[in-house]
Amino acid sequence: MAAVTPFRVLCGAGMCAIFSSTLAKSPVLPLYAAYLHATPADIGFIAAASTVTGIVVSAPAGGLSDLWGRRRVILLAMAVFALAPFLYLGVNNVASLVAVRVFHGLATAIFGPVALALVADLYSRERGEKMGWYSSSTLAGRSAAPLVGGALLGAFTLASPAGFRAVYWACGAAGVVALLLALRLPTPAPATAAPRRAAFRQGLGEVLSHRGILFTSSAEAVQFLAYGAMEAFLPLYARSLGLDAYQIGLLLGLQVLVVALTKPIMGRLADRRGRRQQIVIGLLVGATGLALLPLARSFWALLPISLGFGLTVATVTSATAALVADLARARSHGMALGTMSAIMDVGQALGPVVTGLLITAWGYGIGFGAVAAALALVGLAFPLVVRPEPAEA
Repeated sequence: MAAVTPFRVLCGAGMCAIFSSTLAKSPVLPLYAAYLHATPADIGFIAAASTVTGIVVSAPAGGLSDLWGRRRVILLAMAVFALAPFLYLGVNNVASLVAVRVFHGLATAIFGPVALALVADLYSRERGEKMGWYSSSTLAGRSAAPLVGGALLGAFTLASPAGFRAVYWACGAAGVVALLLALRLPTPAPATAAPRRAAFRQGLGEVLSHRGILFTSSAEAVQFLAYGAMEAFLPLYARSLGLDAYQIGLLLGLQVLVVALTKPIMGRLADRRGRRQQIVIGLLVGATGLALLPLARSFWALLPISLGFGLTVATVTSATAALVADLARARSHGMALGTMSAIMDVGQALGPVVTGLLITAWGYGIGFGAVAAALALVGLAFPLVVRPEPAEA
């Protein structure tokens, strides 16, 4: 029987936590917002609300984990994962839905960068692969969530209060399990506060002045801008074509399953072949697929585009976090990855907002086309801005 290690505990807790948070939004969130009479532009803002929290919270959370230790900060995030889902049960208008989304966003804003920092602390030589395995564990939860959400909604009349309640009760149960698992993470030995505080200040300065860290974080941001746009508006586009709730859930769930299955492979490839080239290829291929999405007119046309986009997400994100950790000092992993997460959340927040406004004004073709153009531009600029890794020079 395999030993229970901190890495495996982290993977299990992360899987349950991300299952819970994803179940709260995919595919239920845009459908719930539409039930509350939200416009497409409103839906973009609602989808972005939780990621706005990450813009403010992620970097300080990562830095505080450098100061206080990873476990303490992770447990704080898990408490939010356990509580937030039950707040959706009292939502009755768009404003209250936005408020709950902002609070729920605290969980992933804190947990995401601190969990990655813990993996970076544990591994150096196999960092990309181990980050890939950790991400795959969370993505297993993320891929299952749309399938479970679609099935729960499909068990009731589409967009019914009973279906929404069933989804959010399931979210809460998964969040509580994540908290219980995280309690098994080992407590680190106490450290002297003064050197840690000095390292916090120095790490902040180093990260904010490092062009490679900042632009790699920007590449991650534009990738999640595209992902956020697809997650928010693929369900509505698919419904406009006459697809049912289960088919919509299948499109999103299988897309994330592709990411989960390929991310360790892409992480190992990034460890061996270098991260920069992989990031560029993923961004450019992803832009092509996203530009083709509005041309699809059926489930079977949307499916390969959705799966291909998932593969490009794995290609890019398996390399970006590892590259940021490589570029940062070990004592600043939390700050560097927290900064990356904050910049990423800017992109993920802007994705639904900008795409929603463009779709409202000009339709799906312009909305998805503009996001595809952003991916392509960053992909072309990346090798000009981020210098080669030592192994590549």
